[in-house]
Amino acid sequence: MEFSMKGFCGLAGILAVTLWSCGSKQTAEEKRKADSLAACIADGMPSRASAIRNASLVTEGAGDSTGMVWIPGGKFLMGADEFPDSRPMHEVTVNGYYIDAHEVTNAEFAAFVKATNYKTVAERPLNPADYPGVPADKLVPGSAVFTPTPARVSLDNPLQWWNYVPGANWAHPEGPSSSTKGRENYPVVHVSYEDAAAYAKWAGKRLPTEAEWEFAAQGGKGNHTYYWGDQLKPGGKWVANIYQGSFPDRNTKEDGYLTAAPIKSFPANPYGLYDMDGNVWEWCEDLYRPDYYQKSPAANPKGPSDSYDPDEPGAVKRVQRGGSFLCSDDYCIRYKAGSRGKGEVTSGSNNLGFRCVMDKK
Repeated sequence: MEFSMKGFCGLAGILAVTLWSCGSKQTAEEKRKADSLAACIADGMPSRASAIRNASLVTEGAGDSTGMVWIPGGKFLMGADEFPDSRPMHEVTVNGYYIDAHEVTNAEFAAFVKATNYKTVAERPLNPADYPGVPADKLVPGSAVFTPTPARVSLDNPLQWWNYVPGANWAHPEGPSSSTKGRENYPVVHVSYEDAAAYAKWAGKRLPTEAEWEFAAQGGKGNHTYYWGDQLKPGGKWVANIYQGSFPDRNTKEDGYLTAAPIKSFPANPYGLYDMDGNVWEWCEDLYRPDYYQKSPAANPKGPSDSYDPDEPGAVKRVQRGGSFLCSDDYCIRYKAGSRGKGEVTSGSNNLGFRCVMDKK
């Protein structure tokens, strides 16, 4: 049975279930522009903060740079004037580091799960004691799945295209009847920040700071409109997996993909990195604050000491970068260079993944 978030949201309204939202104080236009997990996923996603306390213990790995690219570090201009929380553009220096050439895949995450018996947040049951009054049969593990609408709709209500699907998780991206068989080389999705951090620890790596992420995404070319340059379709070709057509009802699939694409489906950047733009959002280590760039250190910034989102003051959020297959100029424009996403740390969806970095041993 598919349990819609709208129904859960109705229960939450009278039962004080903690929810995180798209920023209800924003206008429809602001929501359209503010793409991130916090905006593109729907109001009504139940918080999994209680489940996070049941995390499996993961032993830290030794680390292996196989499949990673060495980024020598250096100085660059970070941010974007187009987005309020990405201002001011400022000069930053980062030390050298290794970064995964591509997003962590289903096969790689499966190896982690096999070795550790780790259960992602989306797989963990919700404790009825944490949701008084909500029927126990409604409190089932699951995650958010994008579902196209049958016709063009107003873009001010994401509940029209996001569904909370019981049984949806990294191994079953669209729900219990789906699997990752044949999709081993696709990016793993439905991972919360905690899940991504646990994998990174097991691999002897860590999640990137957003400064490290942006420096790598620029590929040594400096600041441009897009990470690949200033033209949306250089040479008339799509060079990233984003959305074409009418959102959210009709994806024309001009780039070849309706949802996530296998790794290395699009050209690498000058550093040899794939999908630094589009495909799936990627978690960063930094806590999110919209004003952080006003006081960010010039050398190796690691984010603020606390999280604050004025649209949802009580939620703990981390930065996400790169946009996803749902981003376009019609909706979700934060695939552009220098822009920032944000996500509540226990959340997941089928357009959210990650990659890791590692310091030189």
